[in-house]
Amino acid sequence: MRFALRFDFRNPAFAGTTTADRYAAALDIAEWADRLGGSTITLSEHHGCDDGYLPSPIPMLAAMAARTSTIRFSIAALIAPFHDPLRLAEDLIVLDNLSRGRVDVIIAGGYVHEEFELFGVPMRERPRRVTEVVTTLKAAFTGLPFEYRGRRVHLTPGPHQPGGPWICLGGSSEPAARRAAQIADGFLPTDPAVWEFYRDEVLRLGRPDPGPSPIGATRTVALAEDADKGWAQMGPYFLYQTNAYGAWQARDGLANPYRTVPDLDALRETGQYRVLTPDQLVADLTASRTPFVNFHPLCGGMPIDLAWSSLRLFEHEVLPRIR
Repeated sequence: MRFALRFDFRNPAFAGTTTADRYAAALDIAEWADRLGGSTITLSEHHGCDDGYLPSPIPMLAAMAARTSTIRFSIAALIAPFHDPLRLAEDLIVLDNLSRGRVDVIIAGGYVHEEFELFGVPMRERPRRVTEVVTTLKAAFTGLPFEYRGRRVHLTPGPHQPGGPWICLGGSSEPAARRAAQIADGFLPTDPAVWEFYRDEVLRLGRPDPGPSPIGATRTVALAEDADKGWAQMGPYFLYQTNAYGAWQARDGLANPYRTVPDLDALRETGQYRVLTPDQLVADLTASRTPFVNFHPLCGGMPIDLAWSSLRLFEHEVLPRIR
């Protein structure tokens, strides 16, 4: 049985917490998850958001790495066009050493127009910048000198894990899928249908068939003694979260699981967020061939005490019965 956690650190005004308190709570939760055998902690990156969405996942993961020993970390996704490739490579190498090789990176081109305006980056430059970042990271992670913008460079120290962090590309288009096959270690599509373009390109390049898309529906789970009462308490934060993403992605018609919904009832019907009792979760996990739980404990500005109440139920009333 595996469980994972995700954080993006949205902290809207109605949450009533400071960013510092929210960061501190996440570090405590990371240590808790590591102690209980959690598999992965995933962080995201966005910029200039009114709700304080995390703009810098690398220092946050460095802090988490210092508080943990076995859990792996993933940046999903790191938005390539906003980063200097060499400085990014250095930061990731330091993080890889701090975590002793527990970091994976998903690179994406970004899609929020205001972010490109903030950094003064034309959106049309996304493919070129993504390619340069990926090729620079992979060259830097060898620990050897390499060519960069017409000159010879050498970054030190080298990474902890041989070859450095695993580099995957994210995306929702055929060009992104084919680019991933050409330059990255893997592909994480936001739309499973796009996987076939990646698979086709991998085969065209003469590499082994990667098989069917590994991406399915990922549901966020929270626990409460009473599921209806728990939904009433947690639902407004889930609603804020999904509509904040939905507003970004509706603009360009992007393939993504987030869509704006009118109210809590409509959101609950989607099943994207589930508030369950411990008994319900135990039944689900027992029936599954690959039992897995995905938590987003501070989702949408969730109160810290409410987040902990869900996690403690998992620790004390679910894990002992599954393991």
